[in-house]
Amino acid sequence: MTEEKSGPLAGITILDFSRALAGPYSTLLLGGLGARIIRIEEPRGDGRESAPFYGRNGASLRREHDDDVSIAHLIRHRGKESITLNLKHPEAKRIFQEIVPHVDVVVENFTRGTSERLGVGYSAAKAVKPDIIYCSISGFGQEGEPGTGRAMDNIIQALSGMMMTSGMPDDPPARIAVPFGDLNTPLFAVIGILAALVHRQKTGEGQYVDVSMLGVLTSMLSTEPFDVLERLGVPMRTGPTVPRLAPFGVYPASDGFVVICCAGERSFEKFAPAIGRPDLIEDPDYSSQTARLRNYEALDAIVADWSRGQTMASVHEILEPAGIASANVRGPAEAMRDPVVLNRKEVIRLEHPIYGASDEVYGPGVPITFSATPVEIAQASVPLRAHNQAVYGEMLGYSPEEIERLLSERAI
Repeated sequence: MTEEKSGPLAGITILDFSRALAGPYSTLLLGGLGARIIRIEEPRGDGRESAPFYGRNGASLRREHDDDVSIAHLIRHRGKESITLNLKHPEAKRIFQEIVPHVDVVVENFTRGTSERLGVGYSAAKAVKPDIIYCSISGFGQEGEPGTGRAMDNIIQALSGMMMTSGMPDDPPARIAVPFGDLNTPLFAVIGILAALVHRQKTGEGQYVDVSMLGVLTSMLSTEPFDVLERLGVPMRTGPTVPRLAPFGVYPASDGFVVICCAGERSFEKFAPAIGRPDLIEDPDYSSQTARLRNYEALDAIVADWSRGQTMASVHEILEPAGIASANVRGPAEAMRDPVVLNRKEVIRLEHPIYGASDEVYGPGVPITFSATPVEIAQASVPLRAHNQAVYGEMLGYSPEEIERLLSERAI
């Protein structure tokens, strides 16, 4: 039997075909919100052999024991049930169509057209469950494929223009270190699935949800007028600062780096005296947001000269009474151990399925707090095939002999 779940999506069942990161992250969030996630893996497993590993002795770069688990797998697939199905086996389509009537949503992130070719696409699902919600996450949507057609996060960052927005004008293209496309696209997949569930609740109608990684990143890029500013003489790539809001960016302190955000006239009128430069308020080069944009480099140099003589703590002590936002620039290790995010379970300490928290390894929780329907993502993942009996035996009613036959034929 499967464990009863709580959360706002309790009672919703999702069949998850997804691989890599974009699809699995979407179903991780949906599972954290309370949905039951039935994850289909190839019989050999998917992504369970990726280093680094987590075991009885903590984290390691190589598998030291048979029960070590991939940290990437642990991060992405906690709280999901694991069943196996060889999608290239002649019986795969039949088995898929027997599962679909028991679920509400199907999620996949194959290359465009692959799910239909394998017989597990929207048309096969809709044939047995007309109100099914089927979500495809792909690099370029279902209409076309620029480049080679292969979509990975770096490919999408390159094609979207994102790589040409970070760094300084003469720097080579800069990859955003966090897989930006792989982590933002799933958010829109979740939004689409939730909207489709609401629509079905109102009308009884299912639908196909198509989410493009390139579309998501390009849409995000368009929220800033990079090309317009460059046409008007402001470089598109300005490194640690934002010229149109100057002074706004990363500045050096004597013991690290701080972010200072001073946007707007009223803020600048408080900021300038706080750093000992009240004269800047009347200076025509800095007296308005427009003037500061034209002279942002000189202004950033003034702010950097001031901040360089302060500790990070003293920057905040000076700026906080003036109502100017500032913060330390932290590294990932410090940020993920912040008591606030840990207490809110936005980041959680991960556990090995057998040995528990044998090391300090952290992963995402659900960064949403509900007053009536608390949510939580499991801290550990499950072994391959852990739920074959629950799904094939109990849900579909396959006999032990039938399950054994499918195993022996490598169908599951």
